[in-house]
Amino acid sequence: LPLSETYMAQMRQYLRHSRRYFGSSEAQQLKTTKLCEFHKSKGGKMVDFAGFYMPVQYANMSIQESTLHTRKNASIFDVSHMGQLRYFGADRVEFLEHLLVGSVKPLKSNQVKYSLMCNANGGIIDDLVFANLDEANYHYMVINAGRITQDLAHIDDQIATFKAKGKDVDYEFVDTDALIAFQGKTAVDTLSRLVPEFDFNELKFFYLTQLNVKGIPMQVSRTGYTGEDGFEIAVNNDRAQEFVEILLNESGVELAGLGARDSLRLEAGLCLYGNDIDESTTPNEANLLWTISKKRRESCPFVGGSVVKDQIENGVQRKRVGLIGVKGLAPRGGMKILDETSNEEIGVVTSGSFSPCLQLPIAMGYVPPSQSEIGNRLKVEIRNGKTVNVDVCALPFVEKGYFK
Repeated sequence: LPLSETYMAQMRQYLRHSRRYFGSSEAQQLKTTKLCEFHKSKGGKMVDFAGFYMPVQYANMSIQESTLHTRKNASIFDVSHMGQLRYFGADRVEFLEHLLVGSVKPLKSNQVKYSLMCNANGGIIDDLVFANLDEANYHYMVINAGRITQDLAHIDDQIATFKAKGKDVDYEFVDTDALIAFQGKTAVDTLSRLVPEFDFNELKFFYLTQLNVKGIPMQVSRTGYTGEDGFEIAVNNDRAQEFVEILLNESGVELAGLGARDSLRLEAGLCLYGNDIDESTTPNEANLLWTISKKRRESCPFVGGSVVKDQIENGVQRKRVGLIGVKGLAPRGGMKILDETSNEEIGVVTSGSFSPCLQLPIAMGYVPPSQSEIGNRLKVEIRNGKTVNVDVCALPFVEKGYFK
């Protein structure tokens, strides 16, 4: 596909994702991050995303160029729209073990973990990361922006039940810190120049530390959602722009928006909440059972665990898979997946785009387990009966560059 067609397709995808906010009173009351005016001053194309006014890209780069830049260099993403929580209390570990599908107690000091929060039916309320900051005597959590209201309502209900049993747990919503994702192969080189006294080889993947960068205190996690090495950095709102400008003054560093972030996470085979997972999707169906340890799968002692355990024992009716084409238009979310021979509808695409790195159409979607074998040829109905061939493939689409 020509670059202009790829760009327009990606823009349409974001506008569709945000459609629920357009034409409503909410559209006039979009939330902003502390960097909103900074984004506009830097040529950010601002769109409504999950009720926040956010940059989808910047004037100096297309989405495709920004994606490739991140794979080769380093990019700055404002992810301050995401929710940050802190859990306190003597029984917070027991509570989190009940709330989340993954084990909490085994987390080492400053270790970070990806997990899921499910409803009583085993459906995924949100996917998130959390960390054990034992020296500060709390657990930290980051949740999706578009799920803040639903997450907090669920957490409040669970805490009320827990406290009624005499347990000690509370949480606070953190609105004092911005959240910056600094991602890409050279991100570690950049931070190493800025903090020469710290050995970043000591900061392992999915661990965090407290650092001071040019006089600015911050929490630095070696995490991210791009498939590359990088960091997610919590920094006080009042110092966020100053920190971003320090990064931008370093060679090979550019601003990046939601468009590139989506291309990067899709190439990495990572789920986008609301597209690839939602409250009707279980961890088993989404191929996210790896978030639950083998020992924990035996009893599934968390909200929705009985459904998850039943599916472990008896299987599921659908399964998330990767799909790759060889040419033609890229599949998009909502398109039908068809059996190659009978043309019978067997599933649905949940995310799809033209991969900037592979220069091929890629997608994820749900199909019956019998159709999920690697190499299985399927079709996607693009429009009005027009189809393209795709093959079930292993995820990720692009090899991950995480620090090991």
